[in-house]
Amino acid sequence: MAAMKNAERQYGRGETTFMNSAGWTYIKEFGGAMLAYTIVLPISIALINAHPHAAWRAPVALAPIIPAALALWAFVRSVRRLDELQRRIQFEAIAISFGATGLLTFSYGFLEYVGFPHINFVWVLPLMVALWGVSLVVSSLRYR
Repeated sequence: MAAMKNAERQYGRGETTFMNSAGWTYIKEFGGAMLAYTIVLPISIALINAHPHAAWRAPVALAPIIPAALALWAFVRSVRRLDELQRRIQFEAIAISFGATGLLTFSYGFLEYVGFPHINFVWVLPLMVALWGVSLVVSSLRYR
């Protein structure tokens, strides 16, 4: 409680947490996109599995990309609403995540030549997001 009062004196009321109106807007936009994704993905998989020789399988397989693109749009909009320091923290975290994902996937690609099992590309984005989350914590600690 004392830390919150100190932050309010330093930054002003309402600017100390993510859960201001911009934060709620992000949660609604991103949450709606993720809800749509969790609905579209299993339907897409079920249709593809039920009709293994249908000509329309490729567009149905790509259908989950539409809500995923909406989630990206929500994320970009939320970054645009951040102040300069928060944007810098996000940029550092994304840069670390981008570079680390590149190094890890590149390294694993070489390991596949010596017998390591093949990993599907679908796992690259979750790896990048996980590394972004860890990098965000580390980058945020630098500015405390």
